Amino acid sequence: MTDEPAAPDIDARHAEKMKKKKAVRDKILATKTVEKGLIIIHTGKGKGKSTAAFGMVFRSLGHGFPVAVVQFVKGAWETGERFALERFGDLVSINTLGEGFTWETQDRQRDIAAARHAWETAKDLIRGGAHHIVLLDELNIVLRYDYLPVQEVIDFLTTEKPTYVHVVITGRNAPDALIEIADLVTEMEMIKHPFRSGVKAQKGIEF
Repeated sequence: MTDEPAAPDIDARHAEKMKKKKAVRDKILATKTVEKGLIIIHTGKGKGKSTAAFGMVFRSLGHGFPVAVVQFVKGAWETGERFALERFGDLVSINTLGEGFTWETQDRQRDIAAARHAWETAKDLIRGGAHHIVLLDELNIVLRYDYLPVQEVIDFLTTEKPTYVHVVITGRNAPDALIEIADLVTEMEMIKHPFRSGVKAQKGIEF
């Protein structure tokens, strides 16, 4: 039977380990000196892409930064995030310019026109440089259906986006070419979803 180390010994070893770890982390952090506006993508089949993006929006608002949201698909839905954002007044520009999911409109030319209008609005907001973050919610969806040329979006983001503006893009099936130019890409993986068990979308969880 082996004797276990006394608690003070365990605590002392832990403190020494954390001290060394902190020294390594501090050394790494000292090399990170660049500050710039990022292109951020949340994609994948899992739930939480827009939720995580809105988390960044609310974080920016917490610091008093102005933000803008352009929703490319969601149209008629009244969402909790919209109600919450409206409470921040002039710090927020909300642009819900979609007309619902493609299977609801059943009109490709109408969807293309809505996507184009949303994209032109997004370009004006980004180019204007007045917002810390511009969230392009579900942009990947309209790119997937070829409602907008992917290359046009890439060209704009790489040549006209002000260097200090962060752009967050959500939606499944982010194009590889868009992922290539992004600074931060997160793929949400679905493990389980209540919808598959007959649970409907619920207020405060999905919208």
